[in-house]
Amino acid sequence: MKSRQPKVLHEVAGRPMLAWVLDTARAARCSRILVVVGHASEEVRAAFAGESDVTWVEQREQLGTGHALAQAEPLVGGEATLLVLSGDAPLVRPETLERMADAAAVGWGAMATAVLDEPGSLGRVTADAEGRLERIVEASDATPEEQRNRRVNSGIYALRAPDVFADLARLGTDNVKGEYYLTDAVVAAAKSGRAVALHDLEDPSEAFGINDRRDLAEVRRTLLARRIDELMLSGVTVLDPARTVVEAGAEVGADTVLHPGVTLLGRTRVGTGCVLHQGAWIRDSTLGEGVEVHPYTVLDGATLERGVQAGPFARLRPETVLGEGARVGNFVEVKKSRLGPGTKASHLAYVGDAEIGAHTNIGAGAVTCNYDGEKKHRTTIGDNAFVGSDTMLVAPVRVGHRATTAAGSTITLDVPDDALAVGRARQRNIEGWTKRKKRKG
Repeated sequence: MKSRQPKVLHEVAGRPMLAWVLDTARAARCSRILVVVGHASEEVRAAFAGESDVTWVEQREQLGTGHALAQAEPLVGGEATLLVLSGDAPLVRPETLERMADAAAVGWGAMATAVLDEPGSLGRVTADAEGRLERIVEASDATPEEQRNRRVNSGIYALRAPDVFADLARLGTDNVKGEYYLTDAVVAAAKSGRAVALHDLEDPSEAFGINDRRDLAEVRRTLLARRIDELMLSGVTVLDPARTVVEAGAEVGADTVLHPGVTLLGRTRVGTGCVLHQGAWIRDSTLGEGVEVHPYTVLDGATLERGVQAGPFARLRPETVLGEGARVGNFVEVKKSRLGPGTKASHLAYVGDAEIGAHTNIGAGAVTCNYDGEKKHRTTIGDNAFVGSDTMLVAPVRVGHRATTAAGSTITLDVPDDALAVGRARQRNIEGWTKRKKRKG
């Protein structure tokens, strides 16, 4: 990867690639999850510190795949079916693991294979005339003829313990890398007449491992495409799947429409019957039923209740809450504020650290001046108030229920209920000023 970051911590479709593998193991109902770590093990463990169902196994020397699996022997203890996965291969599906476990139950084990157009550096698998496993050869050890074989070892196994550990103990290092290959133990079992089932993957992409940034991008596309397919089958309309991003942690309700260029990240929740227009970028936000997000609007940690309208070109920052039927329009920014039901800020306003009641109007150019250079202060505006265009509300300040501020005012004092506040200099007209100016020039 040409990176200081451990490979398995590189994010793909919003999550570290190892997280995808762990979730697959959970979905396949594995009773225990053992993760063998070597290089940068402390960093990997720290990234998954909250995963209480994971047991970490230290591989102090990186001496190959067979050596890695052997480190788990003390923790397995007795008979078990081991599902062996690679931390850099996040596309494997739970159904595949379940089928392989079933196949391994009647023999020494099972191995998944795939036929790929571009097998690359994956080990090649050869079978005898009856289709039984004959040989596995690593790409680095393969002859030119063997490298033309497109049937590959996917790196996914279901192996029976304790037999597999006995075979691992007999491994040697007679290969280009001088390592203990797990594949050598599998082949040795097959040659000794023990049954090794070959499971051909229905979807060859499950065998795809990540070795560089190009692979990372390809796997990301595959994971996102899977998620979009799931959504469409659940009743979500996606107008242009190739241009829509929905990460695995995001949820979208039925009858919602996603226009081209929509991006849903993190733990976003979108209700039923919403419309998200072109270019909407939404992260860790919650949208109620019937919300409409207009083009090129950014939501980051915001909550939009039922029937809210947002955008176009609005920015809703963390801890923003828009009450039912509220409206935030063109070039409006809201931060750490609550707008009550039916309240509108239609254009060109900044609302920060504010509590605004129901059915209030925030005029164009209005600003809550929340920062005094050292501390943030809150603005409170009541129900059915009218904040005139270009009003500067210098916090801390309160505007009462049904109160009005005149356009262009700077409000530094609280405004009582039902009052009109005018905080601007008196207009003065100087007659003939333009003609006098021209004569002087």
